[in-house]
Amino acid sequence: MAPLKRGADSESSEAKKLKHSSDNRASKRQRKVESTADESKAKPSSDVRNLPKTTILKSEETSFPRGGASVLTPLEHKQIQIEATQDVLFEQSGKKRTTKGQDGDDEDDGEPKTEVRKGKKHKKSKADKKANAQLPEEPQLKIEGLSYKKLVIGSMVLGQVTQITSRDVVLALPNNLSGFIPLTAISDKFTSRIEQLLENDEEDEDVAGTDKEDGIDLQALFHVGQYLRAYVTATEREQNKRGIARSKKRIELSTNPTLVNRGISKSDIVKNSMIQASVLSNEEHGLVMDMGFEDQTVKGFMSSKELGSKIDHSLVQEGAVFLCLVTGLTSDSRIIKLSADHEKAANPKKFAFLGQAPSIDLFLPGTAVEMLITDTSSGGVTGKLIGLLDATADLFQSGAAVSKDNISDKYKIGSKYRARVICTFPDSEPRKVGVSLLDHVIALASRTELKDLKDPLDALQISSIVEEARVTKVEPTTGLFLDLGVKGLRGFAHISRISNEKIESLAESSGPYKLESKHRARVIGYNPMDGLYVVSLEKSVLDQPFFRHEDVQVGQVVKGKVEKLIATGAGRSAVIVNLAEGITGVVPEMHLADVHLQHPDRKFREGVSVTARVLAVDLSRRKIRLTLKKSLVNSETRPWTDYDKITVGMKSPGTLTRVISSGAVVQFYGQIKAWLPISEMSEAYIDDPTIHFRVGQVVDVRVLLNDLNGEDHKLVVSCKDPETAGLERQTAMNNFSPGDLVTGNVKEKSADSVTVDLGDGIRGIIRLAQLSDGSEKRNKSTLERVEVGRPLRDLVVLMKNDKKPIVGLTNKPSLVKDAKAKKLITRFEDVIKGQKAHGFVRSIEAGRIFVEFAGGIVGLLLKSQLTSEMAQLPEFGLRQYQSITARILDIDESNRRFLLTMKSKDDLAEAVPPKPVKEELKIVEAVDSSIKAVTDLQFGKTISVRVKSVKSTQVNVQVSENIHGRIYCTEAFDTWDEIQNKQHPLRQFHANEILQVRIIGFHDAKNHRFLPISHRQGRNPVYELSAKKIPKLASVDEIPTLKDVTVGSTWTAFVNHIGESYLWVNLAPVVRGRIDFLDLSDDVSLLADVEKNFPIGTALQVSVKAVDVAANRLDLTAGSSQNKLTYKDLKKGMVVGGLVLKVTESSVIVQINDHIAGRIFLTELVDDYSQANPTVHTRGDIIRVCIVNVDVPNKKVVLSTRPSNVLSSSLPVKDPQITEFSQLEVNQVIRGFVKSVADSGLFVFLGLNIIGYATVSDLSDAYIKDWKSSFEVDQLVTGRITSIDTKKKQISLSLKASVLVDDYVPPVEFNDLKKGDIVTGKVRKVQDFGVFIVVDNSNNVSGLCHRSEIADEKVEDLKALYKEGDVVKAKILKVDPKLRRINFGLKYSYFKSSSEDAEESDSDGDVGGVELMEGVSDADSEGQALEDDADVRDVHDVSDEEANAADEMDIDEKLSEKAVSGLSTSGFDWNGTDLGFDNGAAGSDSDSDNGAAKKKKRHRKPEIKVDRTGDLDKNGPQSVADFERLLLGQPNSAELWVRYMVFQRELNEVEKARQIARRALSSIFPREETAKLDVWTALLHLENDFSSDDAIDEVFKEACQYNNAREMHDRLIKIYILSGKLDKADSLYQTMLKNKTFTRDPALWLSYATFLMTTLVPSSPTRARALLQRATQSVPANLHRHLTTKFAALEYKSPNGDAERGRTIFEGLVAAQPRKWDTWDVYVELERAHGEKENVRGLFERMVKGRVKKRRAAVVFRRWVEFEELEGSAKGVERVRAVEREWMEKREEEGVE
Repeated sequence: MAPLKRGADSESSEAKKLKHSSDNRASKRQRKVESTADESKAKPSSDVRNLPKTTILKSEETSFPRGGASVLTPLEHKQIQIEATQDVLFEQSGKKRTTKGQDGDDEDDGEPKTEVRKGKKHKKSKADKKANAQLPEEPQLKIEGLSYKKLVIGSMVLGQVTQITSRDVVLALPNNLSGFIPLTAISDKFTSRIEQLLENDEEDEDVAGTDKEDGIDLQALFHVGQYLRAYVTATEREQNKRGIARSKKRIELSTNPTLVNRGISKSDIVKNSMIQASVLSNEEHGLVMDMGFEDQTVKGFMSSKELGSKIDHSLVQEGAVFLCLVTGLTSDSRIIKLSADHEKAANPKKFAFLGQAPSIDLFLPGTAVEMLITDTSSGGVTGKLIGLLDATADLFQSGAAVSKDNISDKYKIGSKYRARVICTFPDSEPRKVGVSLLDHVIALASRTELKDLKDPLDALQISSIVEEARVTKVEPTTGLFLDLGVKGLRGFAHISRISNEKIESLAESSGPYKLESKHRARVIGYNPMDGLYVVSLEKSVLDQPFFRHEDVQVGQVVKGKVEKLIATGAGRSAVIVNLAEGITGVVPEMHLADVHLQHPDRKFREGVSVTARVLAVDLSRRKIRLTLKKSLVNSETRPWTDYDKITVGMKSPGTLTRVISSGAVVQFYGQIKAWLPISEMSEAYIDDPTIHFRVGQVVDVRVLLNDLNGEDHKLVVSCKDPETAGLERQTAMNNFSPGDLVTGNVKEKSADSVTVDLGDGIRGIIRLAQLSDGSEKRNKSTLERVEVGRPLRDLVVLMKNDKKPIVGLTNKPSLVKDAKAKKLITRFEDVIKGQKAHGFVRSIEAGRIFVEFAGGIVGLLLKSQLTSEMAQLPEFGLRQYQSITARILDIDESNRRFLLTMKSKDDLAEAVPPKPVKEELKIVEAVDSSIKAVTDLQFGKTISVRVKSVKSTQVNVQVSENIHGRIYCTEAFDTWDEIQNKQHPLRQFHANEILQVRIIGFHDAKNHRFLPISHRQGRNPVYELSAKKIPKLASVDEIPTLKDVTVGSTWTAFVNHIGESYLWVNLAPVVRGRIDFLDLSDDVSLLADVEKNFPIGTALQVSVKAVDVAANRLDLTAGSSQNKLTYKDLKKGMVVGGLVLKVTESSVIVQINDHIAGRIFLTELVDDYSQANPTVHTRGDIIRVCIVNVDVPNKKVVLSTRPSNVLSSSLPVKDPQITEFSQLEVNQVIRGFVKSVADSGLFVFLGLNIIGYATVSDLSDAYIKDWKSSFEVDQLVTGRITSIDTKKKQISLSLKASVLVDDYVPPVEFNDLKKGDIVTGKVRKVQDFGVFIVVDNSNNVSGLCHRSEIADEKVEDLKALYKEGDVVKAKILKVDPKLRRINFGLKYSYFKSSSEDAEESDSDGDVGGVELMEGVSDADSEGQALEDDADVRDVHDVSDEEANAADEMDIDEKLSEKAVSGLSTSGFDWNGTDLGFDNGAAGSDSDSDNGAAKKKKRHRKPEIKVDRTGDLDKNGPQSVADFERLLLGQPNSAELWVRYMVFQRELNEVEKARQIARRALSSIFPREETAKLDVWTALLHLENDFSSDDAIDEVFKEACQYNNAREMHDRLIKIYILSGKLDKADSLYQTMLKNKTFTRDPALWLSYATFLMTTLVPSSPTRARALLQRATQSVPANLHRHLTTKFAALEYKSPNGDAERGRTIFEGLVAAQPRKWDTWDVYVELERAHGEKENVRGLFERMVKGRVKKRRAAVVFRRWVEFEELEGSAKGVERVRAVEREWMEKREEEGVE
């Protein structure tokens, strides 16, 4: 080939360009150059300063090339070819071949390629020459937008910071692109800081493994919205962990001044040019900057005044990068003055643009320019910069995308416009740059700041869905521009984001995406550079539940699929759950389940759907933590995610993350943690929390304290009886008052008291002495007649304890009579002088008796006021709690005391004892100096007080150091406008504030009553004060009372209590009223949580609805207009609030106001009928309802709670609302609820007054004998409308599957079955001669399997092998059409023959010879492995895959090496590991069964097979054949039979495991009772796990017949306890107590008591203690002491026991039999274990003081000394020795040897 001639300059002439473009030899040369270019890319230079220094728009060429090489670059060759082919009709048909090493994806944006042809040189034709002659002289400038393909290494772009993470900075680029700036690509100075940090970390071994970025805060270097120039360093596709490329592409950038200022030298710098510089040092007056020039002597300086208003000069760190404007140079050009104040630089009046430049290399991204428009088109504009450099602005950057004006009208050709360079195109020729004409880019500001708009992400968040996005502009090959409803902003959907199906082009006037069409769209991003939302119309994107991690809310219930199971670094398991595309969550091992899972891999397989709740979301690390605990996922409690929203009394479940001796740490959601002290863990005493609680356990807690002061939140919670703080219980307790008559059911009875249930969790206690007015014998007789569970009526309330829900009761007839007659003294005001009163003795002291009445009122009865006979008797002839009748003698109102007398009026002395003189209270350091004495505190007096504390309803103040007062909320404000915070009005008062108040009365702190000033108090009075300025009250009578309240008047009220359906408020200190919840507000959303929206103390403006002074009732309203509605005011579609009055299975009755109530039918509950459940509502709920229909004459209203009616009509509706016949059509599929079941068919409720009817023949395709049992009222059914009679208003339905389902598969008929078919079915009946089988999915087609066809071996007992309902696989042996009979076969050989034939055909293909099996690898011998069970082979294959997956996850232990887990009992090991087999070894090969082997020998070649039976000793049984072979030698081994059962159970072959158990029971020798007992236990385990309760009972009864019944009961109880079925264990215990053969054994009673007190949840100590009395009636008398000792010990040992009760029992035992030393020893050991040291010493001392023999005494003293030595008490040892010596001396004195 002749050498090519090249010119010296590629730009010499246009003719030369055209000549080269038509020469194919240039293309050949181009391939060499491209290969060289690829090699250069593969080896980038390590020193960025040695990169080419000249123009960055074109690589520098050698002026004088050697060897005739081309001076044209490959890009120039390509440009020449493109220009030569423009406007030419000829088009190349082939594609350019990819050279070796090139990526096929690197195409050139669809531009034409020149085919490289080998062979003979093509000679130009005349047509070619003619075409070349028609080429234009000057090519047209092509408008190119920035794209991923256009971005090459070396490109520069202008970007805006959108996100800053701990590892990189995200930069928004033009045209919806984004890039990432790594830590090491920011600046040289910043890189040196990181290197220094790494060196420091390497010196300290303790911090090895920590994040190297610690100490580096990118937030301090950059800010969101900052503009930067970036250099493209890499463009690559993201890869996953397996190295597979994802569709998402990643652009890596660098802001290093060395790269972004390439090609610029010191001589090129002029004013108004843009330079990117990094901070070298922060000086006092400014910043010293590095611009990355090769000449290191040139520095930049930026004054602190040039940083802009948003940046604090003192906080700027070294290494930070700024895009700066050059404002000037010093005279020697060594210091360049810079400015980063873009507001000043972009000032429209003084726009700093680059008008003159010594080099075009200065036109880098970020530079402001004036652009001369040369051409406009629909795709953008083109122009010239300073007349030399081409510039283009594409569709996005020209504003043509969102502008309503024509772009040619907006930009006139020949005019100049301001612009800013945003990118370079290194591969383009001639050179050009991309510019932006957008105002916010020119101003280097955000679009919203420039136009004073709302933040785009606040107006429309990412991942939000726009229901109606209107198309405003259509670009056929680019995409759609849409109006999303946000002022000043548009959205853009790329053509690839419009539909899941590929769209080639779009049209403005036609098609689904034409102009003004509306679509559903989802926002997937926002690009601040383009000022556009990025949206998607794809259905897959719209249906995606989450689009980003920010969309996942903490505490939210989510659904996902298991992606994989991993092992963490700590050796624990974790599950990765896929929530959405690109979003996964991790479930730690602690949160996999409520119980610890031994084998989580079996439950969480890949692809399994799970429901989880979000525990925490870490946005910085893009991680989500989930929980699968059902107790958390199914919890209806609102998750705690904010400390500020947690209030005292709130309840929630939490997870224990740490348990220590003093308590536990409870983790909730997010960062919320709480401390659970040991004292609040249980009502019972807990010594060591680690015994009763474990890490990962879920506990229900309630808040005791929430301290929000400071940064460290202090949240304290309690596990104690969370219901005690419940509102219902508090309300119920408030309803009880002393003297009330109540009725309760006896819940518990003991020797000294009776406990009754009063409802709402409130207990009542009746002491033994309160049962009657008679003697102790009478009381005990009454107690015996009391029966547990029976009601007790007319009980009188004596007192109540609000902290504990306990009410003290009495059944004394004298008190009951007074209570009925309203004469019982319940408060001090009821005491009347001379009145006869009934009470009881509270206590007796020297010379006086205290008599108690109801309400804790106590009177004093002196000895002098007793009758002469009583005065002479010991204890005055009285006992504690004895009924007594006395007369009121005297009353001391000042001290609230009174005296009683039992003398008659005649015996009373006329002289009245003088009243004690009360000492006047002295004032100590009064706040108001004018107050000198208590007498100065008079009504209406204005005084100064100091605020002590501020509560929700009152301000506590100090009058002086010893006198206090309060300002109730009703007396704090004069007008409504004075209240600043309506929810917390008193917060405007502060502690230690001095206030001017007036005295209006006293406050009774005990009864919470207002008392007039004339009613003197005790030693510590509390004054009622008023801070109101008007009106000035002249007397107490002017204080407002209920009589002063009139209907219609307006008041300011304050909430003081929240009831079940009312809000209680105070209008004045003595005026209290109530507001119905429906009268609170028209906003129903506020009524959903009244406690939150109307907390205690809230101020309300109310008006009076009704006043009833006689009944002391005041009804108010807070201005709700709903109460005024009438039936005529209700309109269809109106949404109002309602109160649930009644809930039934078919409807909900809701009250709208006092006069209107409506009903919600099943069809109006939800939009999806399958979720219709009226019981989700409870009485008293406030809900939002929609009026569906109003029948004014009959006053009936139909309501709806459908979300589409009450929330938004755009919500999805699965079952449409049917209100008219016109909505229904024939052949329509519709769902409804069964209204009634008639003899002729079903009536189905479809909607309001619309009923459908389905006849019996239309109910099912199959015949149903008892069809009524398949349907019930309110059942949801689906049917198809077959006919509609509009005149008669009748609708016919069909519920047949053949009518409903389009691809309906009819059931199998008799004629469909053929001989040889294999079917599945269920056992219908088992007879001695065979088994009847019903074919699945058939029209009741059944047949017989004769007993000879059951198995290959003879079967003795068919009923033991099969039972009704078992699933079987059968082969059809014979079909008799005449008799309509089918014969089945169940032999295993029938199903194995097909696979054997296939193997035989494989073996027949081999040529003769002998095959040796020794030395054959496992892989080669796989075909010869055991063929007994195809299912077993499948399982082994799965386990191999799991093992491979485990290897990939770096799990140390392979799954195949784990022992098979099972259940355990006291009789044997369920795992079977005691047999000595290694379950972890691989399964060994074995022969097939004998019958199959004989068949194969006729076809297979002769083989020498190795007997591998001996390998079982090493590997253990791994297949069915292995177990069968071992059982031949060990038929009586229960362990082997059980392992065989486990093997089948692990394969989910439950029925086979059941059959194996039956085989074992029939095979084991009858005398091996223990072995059979173990097999029966294993069978019970199996039935408990997989069968119904009836099946368990049947097996259990059979087991009791063949084994020890007591032993079987004990084992079944243990099984129930291990499986968590505690209620069944409890029932079985009760059944055992009814069997007299069991009850004589003390172990049964002790076991049951231990279960009730320790194991049962919740525990029942009361029931456990009641067993002792029953046990003594059944157990022999000689065992009573032993049994009582065990019960007493249980009180010590059980966490729910009462040590004091146990101590009492032991005291009774040692008192009755003091010489039973074993009882003493047990007593001592229990006290030692309980830590009662003094009690132990006392017991030792008591033992030696009694009558004790010398040998026993020596034992006691020795143990006593050992005890003191263990306690480390030297003095104690000395004392024991002294006591011992004293005992010996005393014994010698008495002469006892």
